[in-house]
Amino acid sequence: MTSKAKPTIHPKLTELPNPPEEDRMQQYPHFTRAAVILNAYFRHALGRNDVLVNGDGYLCRRASEARRSPRPDVLVAVGLPFDPEFIAEANGYTIEEIGQPPDFVLEVASSTTGRRDYTVKRDTYAGLEVKEYWRFDHTGGRYHDAALAGDALVDGRYEPIHVEEGDDGIHRGYSEALGLELHWAERQLRFFDRSSGTYLPDMEESWAQRDAAQAQLQQAESGRLQEAQARRRAEAERDEALNRARELEEELRQLRGQ
Repeated sequence: MTSKAKPTIHPKLTELPNPPEEDRMQQYPHFTRAAVILNAYFRHALGRNDVLVNGDGYLCRRASEARRSPRPDVLVAVGLPFDPEFIAEANGYTIEEIGQPPDFVLEVASSTTGRRDYTVKRDTYAGLEVKEYWRFDHTGGRYHDAALAGDALVDGRYEPIHVEEGDDGIHRGYSEALGLELHWAERQLRFFDRSSGTYLPDMEESWAQRDAAQAQLQQAESGRLQEAQARRRAEAERDEALNRARELEEELRQLRGQ
């Protein structure tokens, strides 16, 4: 990737309105979990340092619009020409300063903002040329118009992304922007990797995988120690038998010489 000069990003803005507290309590577990999972996937699993995964900051076309701009729950921008951490130092994402719109935006439903997510914000994100706009409603559609829905930008307008509900009750849709399937599964938003045929792990699952791997390593090490100890015992028994055989041979020679 060719490195370009960092854009000039305006200072942090501190007067952005805060969302209703009850909304954040409903949304927080879902959008923070999604951001952590996606950040780990791009940064660690894929080893990419050109992808920004962020959320709860403003998204606008130019700095003058920041105070009245939307604040996506999760935002992903792929193929950035500079370290994404530089953007995180600001309070949000300004398209003219970054040089490209985000590839993916996610909004999590809540009781007071749900309707805006699939009406007003849909038009807003299309106007900002966000390539994909996804909506997740943990209630299954009480706050949004669907449990899981996505739109892709086509000729400046959003076209619905196909989302199907399987017999298992899971809603599935594919994100070209992420290269992952999004699933509504048992009131959780999951990301499914088709190449591995598995879900991307969340933090607790990652810890469980780490602990399981550590336990296997310890078990293997214990097995190696036990094997080494058994080999040493066998070698000691062999040496003892050889020594005893030599002693018997010597005794036999002595008896024959008498």
